[in-house]
Amino acid sequence: MFYYVSFLRPPPAQASLAHAEHILITPQITNDLRTEYLEDVVDIYYSWALVPDPRHRTTPVITRPAKLTSWRTAHAYKEISVPRPQSLREGQSWRLILSVGTTRKDQVIPLCGDDIGRSPFAVMSMPILFTGRPRNAAKQEEIVRSYLLRAPTQDASPPVIFDICEQTSFDLDKKVWDSGIGLSSWLVQLYFGGQVDASSALAHVQQALFSRDCRNIIELGAGTGIVAITLGILRSKLDIHGQLGRIVTTDLPSALPLLQHNISSNNLLLSKASPEPAALDWEVERLPDAIMSKFDTGLDAIVMADVTYNTASFPALISTLSRLVGFSRSKWADRRPSILLGYKERDVAERTLWNMAKDVGIGFEQVGVVSGAGGAQIEIWVGNAM
Repeated sequence: MFYYVSFLRPPPAQASLAHAEHILITPQITNDLRTEYLEDVVDIYYSWALVPDPRHRTTPVITRPAKLTSWRTAHAYKEISVPRPQSLREGQSWRLILSVGTTRKDQVIPLCGDDIGRSPFAVMSMPILFTGRPRNAAKQEEIVRSYLLRAPTQDASPPVIFDICEQTSFDLDKKVWDSGIGLSSWLVQLYFGGQVDASSALAHVQQALFSRDCRNIIELGAGTGIVAITLGILRSKLDIHGQLGRIVTTDLPSALPLLQHNISSNNLLLSKASPEPAALDWEVERLPDAIMSKFDTGLDAIVMADVTYNTASFPALISTLSRLVGFSRSKWADRRPSILLGYKERDVAERTLWNMAKDVGIGFEQVGVVSGAGGAQIEIWVGNAM
């Protein structure tokens, strides 16, 4: 499992220029469901990032992290006053960054290496407009987390940083969950990890996702889109032969605006393989023509993370998987799509999914784990039609 620095009380959308004014927030460090506090005592640092004025070419400014407070569970609801950026000017917008380290690298989440999640993940606010006459005192409703994607070892590939926006509400489809980060990290390691045993399930999924040939991939339960965006960035690094294929990332209609926003905000990194958001309700018995018409040669991979939190949805999920496999085999009889699942156990009853999948001819095999800070691991499973 992972821990996240978050705002129980987020900063305001606008703030006064007056020198006596401070920014009031309530920071917390919890698990992804916000049901467990970090029990350790750790220092929280703050820094300010100036939002560039699009009318002028300006050098990015991020202030040096300074200690804000020491996190203790006894202070979980304590309001904290944050000093404003120095040398403020009318009309400037700044983002507030909270982290548990004193360097820039502590402000991003590294999707590489075995130590991901050993420290709580940093958070960044939306822009705060500083003005002499604030008109919008409302608290912010969104946050951003920055992710670092690079090879686990030194090579010629330049590192990439991308941002994922989340809502501060408890809407399940508008947050990043442990399995999404864990699966994204595992995908980075699979991409840079080199050759694997050609006869293994791992080799099958590696070819399905990262072959230089055309590949068609669909994601179920995309949420904020972190897995699809990670896949898109990695596939954009490939020297693709001929047609690129497509990555279609799906969820219920309520998730699509934020999903589209996150894809659009990272479009410069997704030059060759930008995910396409689409609505897909597992309860609908027929696969939407608007989605399936994108895959005229069938599917190579079905990807999903944190789709097991509601056991009542399992029959609909299994039915959707079965229909997708059947559709792909009807288009491309000699190739079966790999199914990749990022899973963290929250209830032992969730493991009935594997037996239900077997009943429709899909067998799953565990191929990896991502440990995080302890507790329940993120398990990586690969499924194939039997």
